[in-house]
Amino acid sequence: MCGENETQVTQIRLLGFQSLHKYRTLLFIVFLLTYIFILAGNLLIILLISVIDHLKTPMYFFLKHLSISDVLLTTSIVPLLLHIIITEEGILSFRGCIFQLFLFIILGCFQCFLIAVMSYDRYLAICHPLRYSSLMSPDLCLQLVFGAWFLDSVLTISEIIVIIQSNFCGLNYIDHFFCDFGPVVELATSDNSVVKMQDFVFNIFIFVLPFIFIVMTYICIFLTILKRSFGKRKAFSTCSSHLITVCVYYGSYITVYMFPSDESSSHINKYKSLCYLVVAPLLNPIIYSLRNHEIKKAVQKITIYILKR
Repeated sequence: MCGENETQVTQIRLLGFQSLHKYRTLLFIVFLLTYIFILAGNLLIILLISVIDHLKTPMYFFLKHLSISDVLLTTSIVPLLLHIIITEEGILSFRGCIFQLFLFIILGCFQCFLIAVMSYDRYLAICHPLRYSSLMSPDLCLQLVFGAWFLDSVLTISEIIVIIQSNFCGLNYIDHFFCDFGPVVELATSDNSVVKMQDFVFNIFIFVLPFIFIVMTYICIFLTILKRSFGKRKAFSTCSSHLITVCVYYGSYITVYMFPSDESSSHINKYKSLCYLVVAPLLNPIIYSLRNHEIKKAVQKITIYILKR
């Protein structure tokens, strides 16, 4: 409860990029075009994988869900970012801010779990090629995706419940362009040590353990490839797109959350956040379209079909 001279926070003010006021038109155009490209690229991948028969494999099944999460994540944040750039300030209700935080956490964490699942898929495809079809069955693919969503939902909901039980009185502005975990928790006027400890423990399950699993699978993959007397180049190319995705996503998250800026330069985190909110979803379609023969073949097939009509 708030004290007598304090008021309960009902609205959150997002300050955005106030230091870049004179570049706001340029920023708006850049982010708008980037958002359009993210939507177009990822929706194209989702469409191709959904309708083209030769893309209905486990790897592309997981890629489709990664693209879906990219679209949802950027859509939950970028439209508000565009509004903030134009108006120089964004205002959300407190519940709206918490809901945005919920979407950000659940979608971001799902991507970490899914990328780990994709590495397991590559491990089976390269290390156990003869048993791959029987091991990575459609039922298992669904169970892995459902399991990732379930575990992610349990962790995220429990964390949000603890956050909303905190007191938010007095200050209601955040020097950011969306409701990120750190800035929101810092607004709490009650003791937030429990929330921070819970977040630390959850990050072990969400980031650290999946990352360790990915590293272990790729060690096995590389050792298996090096033992082969032929087909090494093809085997490396099979997992290269996913390996680039791992570097982009985890590199972005590690930059922000493992090496955060100190409080005096916390505004730098706003620019770092763009790595996983804009850059990673932008690069995902490029990685899998420019480097993937099957995707190129599917695009050509769709194009020929449209032209014939």
